Amino acid sequence: MATEVLMPRQGQSVESCIIIEWQVQEGDAVEEGQPVCDIETDKAAFEVEAPASGTVLGIFYPVDADVEVLKTIAVIGEPGEDISSLRPADQEPGASGASPRAKKRAAEKGVDTAGLTGSGPHGRVIERDVIAAQPASISPAALAADFPGNTKEVPVKGVRKLIAERMHASLQNTAQLTHHASADARAVLAYRKQCKAAPEEAGLGGISINDFVMYATIRTLVEFPELNAHWLGDRIVQFENVHLGMAVDTERGLVVPVIRNANRMSLGQLSTAAGKLAQDCINGNIDPDALQGGTFTVTNLGALGIEAFTPVLNAPEVGILGVCAIQPKPVIIGTETGFVPHLGLSLTFDHCAVDGAPAARFLASLRDKLAGFESLLEQ
Repeated sequence: MATEVLMPRQGQSVESCIIIEWQVQEGDAVEEGQPVCDIETDKAAFEVEAPASGTVLGIFYPVDADVEVLKTIAVIGEPGEDISSLRPADQEPGASGASPRAKKRAAEKGVDTAGLTGSGPHGRVIERDVIAAQPASISPAALAADFPGNTKEVPVKGVRKLIAERMHASLQNTAQLTHHASADARAVLAYRKQCKAAPEEAGLGGISINDFVMYATIRTLVEFPELNAHWLGDRIVQFENVHLGMAVDTERGLVVPVIRNANRMSLGQLSTAAGKLAQDCINGNIDPDALQGGTFTVTNLGALGIEAFTPVLNAPEVGILGVCAIQPKPVIIGTETGFVPHLGLSLTFDHCAVDGAPAARFLASLRDKLAGFESLLEQ
């Protein structure tokens, strides 16, 4: 009896996935558990495994197809079996219509899909058809004439596409302003040195400066709920608990997992949770549900030597903290000037929800906590 290969549901928030690559072809023999294709949500990539052993009798969607979850994407069975009843309705000969992603893109751009010629299976309109219906800003001929030499076109899809859409929407729909400051980093550096020198069984060696900053940020957000909030246009929702987003750089692009109830964690618990989430993002096996529900975000470019930057809000959150490099800063000590290491901080906030003065007070409190970090741990 033929077995359907379904597009899996990757978390409650995912409605469809894009097929990135088929690892098998029709007619191939497969074993149960063998990867048959790679798929990508708007957040992470996964493999789809064969639910049974047998022969691939049908593959119903091509690479780049955007397929709703729980739809049949392929069938495995014995050669000669009739699989016509298992073929999805939108893949029947003569079927048309538009994919979910094509409909979304068409709605955003005001394009009528009824007037488009589909390039998908059986004439289905897919996202690239909607994009192609829009005038190109630069034609290939113009590129060749104005920019001599080889060029490379990189399709915008998956995580890169999601990042672009979210960043553009964030800047369009919020009034973003950034405050820059720096905090005396001597206490943080001293405590980091103690952690590295601690016995291995103490489990402190893996705690990073970024963990210190996140811990201090969480404690500051508890004092300033107006920054631990969402801007929803007609209302502001402030949260008692801190669900901290942390930006992670991966090969596939920027991913922001969320540490739930971070305000209830010790420094060690926070570091462990952050490390696991970051590793899952890098490995590409992060749970999609772990990539939503943040109330404030921290993003760190300090390791790359960035001294100040303007992080973009992860809307509807009203605040995001950029962590910058540690640099020596001249400070008057008594009657002399000395150089003290300072950690750069860049706070972007939505001026629709938070005024400049409260945002400045938030930064001032955070600076104090970092400057007296060991005292913060004793509270």
